[in-house]
Amino acid sequence: MMLLATFLTEILILAGIFSLLAVDLLFLRKKDATERVKSLGALASLLVIATGVILFLRGNSVQTVHALGGMWVLDPLVLFFKEVILAITLITILISMEKPFTSHISEYYALILFACLGMLFLVSAEELIMIYVALELLSVSLYILVAFHQGVPRSSEGAVKYFLFGALSSSFLYFGASYLYGLSGATNLTFLGQYLGSLPTPFGPERSLLWVAAAFILVGLGFKVAVVPFHLWAPDAYEGAPTPVTAYISTGSKLASFFILIKILLLAMKPIGGSPLHTQFGGGWEASLAIVAVFSMTLGNLVAMTQKNLKRMLAYSSIAHAGYILVGVVAATRMGIASVFYYLVVYAFTQLGAFGVVTAISAKVGGDAIEDFSGMGKRTPLLSMLMAVFILSLAGIPPLAGFFGKFYVFLSAVGRDPQGYGLMWLVVVGVANSAISLYYYLKILKQMYIVEPKEVTPLRTSGTMVLALSLCALFVIGLGIFPHPLISYLNTLLSYLPLRNL
Repeated sequence: MMLLATFLTEILILAGIFSLLAVDLLFLRKKDATERVKSLGALASLLVIATGVILFLRGNSVQTVHALGGMWVLDPLVLFFKEVILAITLITILISMEKPFTSHISEYYALILFACLGMLFLVSAEELIMIYVALELLSVSLYILVAFHQGVPRSSEGAVKYFLFGALSSSFLYFGASYLYGLSGATNLTFLGQYLGSLPTPFGPERSLLWVAAAFILVGLGFKVAVVPFHLWAPDAYEGAPTPVTAYISTGSKLASFFILIKILLLAMKPIGGSPLHTQFGGGWEASLAIVAVFSMTLGNLVAMTQKNLKRMLAYSSIAHAGYILVGVVAATRMGIASVFYYLVVYAFTQLGAFGVVTAISAKVGGDAIEDFSGMGKRTPLLSMLMAVFILSLAGIPPLAGFFGKFYVFLSAVGRDPQGYGLMWLVVVGVANSAISLYYYLKILKQMYIVEPKEVTPLRTSGTMVLALSLCALFVIGLGIFPHPLISYLNTLLSYLPLRNL
């Protein structure tokens, strides 16, 4: 019974998947697509809400639970991120109800929930085999979802590229993991960290294999979070996928992947972190990720400036934001990790809102090029106002939450070496790139508010879409006005993650 209680959230999601498929098969298959997408979407939403409520009620009594021999952990930090994943899934389902884009509607919602299940497994995993199973469940679900846009060739193209790059990244990740297992004889992250910490300094014969393992793992996870130079799949997958799927990939998948990246780096590979400080640069993954952060921020923002398709622009923007997030990871302090978690939560709801607006407008105008959004300030004032909130938050304009996300990340980098200014170089690059990003973010708002519309007919939006986007906007504005409670709460939750030397 204890084991069933530990996996209750995942069991409920799995039961909901089969319930959706059964309800569609038995009662809704002969209905028209619009009715099916709304009915099944409402059922899926209720399922996610019920699961979230049960998880919240359980959270008051859970401290730390280990299951399956240490492969699985449940603690308040993990519970918090499971709640965030369920909230992201709920909003994705709500924005998916705007317009049917496939006849396989129950299968679409089932795959969304399968991807959610993979994320829930991933944030609880503290063992390499469990991480492998969770990542594959998540990845395979997303590969299929990218190809769900019926009759759109670029959807199939994006799915193929995503699949090929994803399979390659998995190979890198698990090849590196096999080396770690060969060195230590274990797959548990905490045990791996203890083993590497016990090795003599400098390392003996294990040194070469250890660096190979670390390099392959970083490459594999670099693909998952779409940082340079492992980002090539992202623009095509983002553009080709149905917009709600794009939103889900850029938020839920990125959040879960960064969470497990941090676990692997700080639980298993902290002893080989090295130093990113300019006074003693090199020697580990911190220096490597600092370079990756610079290229991700710079390339992501510069290429985004040239894009004419809004989804591709937001894809390159997502690459740049992954670079900002890495600044906090490189800081590798308690404040740095708390700021990364804060950034991930804020970014998820901001990006969801932005793609939700793209979903609502493109469903009416039939395209997602930037010029298709001309004059939307007049045609749909509410959606345009919400889009302005999301875009300005992504740009880091105060007092919105996106500003404090960058502020805390950069502050943590400065705090890594406050006397020697060892990470100030990375902060300067980040601030400069934030200024560059203003160009293309403001270009979107210019198109919506200054350029005259091609038509003057007002656009109507469903109440479900308005509700989902309003929730995202309230979250972004609320965390901008009151950022301290969440960052303090996350800092408290870090006590459940055995972060050595932080």
